[in-house]
Amino acid sequence: MEAIVIGGSAGSFQVILSILKGLDKSIQVPIVFILHRLKNSDSMLETHLQLATHYIVKEAEDKEYMKEGFFYAVPADYHLLLEEDGRFSLDSSELVNYSRPSIDVTFESFSAVLKEKCCGILLSGSNHDGANGLKQIAENGGKTIVQDCSEAQFDVMPKSAIKIYKYHEVLTQNKIIKFLNNESR
Repeated sequence: MEAIVIGGSAGSFQVILSILKGLDKSIQVPIVFILHRLKNSDSMLETHLQLATHYIVKEAEDKEYMKEGFFYAVPADYHLLLEEDGRFSLDSSELVNYSRPSIDVTFESFSAVLKEKCCGILLSGSNHDGANGLKQIAENGGKTIVQDCSEAQFDVMPKSAIKIYKYHEVLTQNKIIKFLNNESR
């Protein structure tokens, strides 16, 4: 796989920290994390994430090439797109599913470019964002994972994905880590 895109909202931050801590140090596949957050937030998101991983953590920048060994956080108030040449594009168009960044927008963009070389993971959240994009990743031959609803702090997002496409892998966070360590080599 050429990229792992992970989307989450309410209740997903601790899960992403656990996933990052559990990744084998040999794993270098680029990871993009789309988190719903306030547009004016001056958070310490990247600092907290960096403490949990061997990856280099940074906010994705417009026209930057996606690189191995990097964990990219999508900037607040922007949609993140992937261009055909492997560069990021930041977009400030309308909100999608009441969100910018929208998980659907990023999932759909990465799926369109990477096809079967994309892995999408949808974590805890309290709206429907990400469900359609994850389905598109699956339909383009990519791997798709939904956090187990019984484990998700807010299960609306994972349930939405399962409702519209029942063939996603449904895994606990420990099994997500195991999957990534086995499939990302």
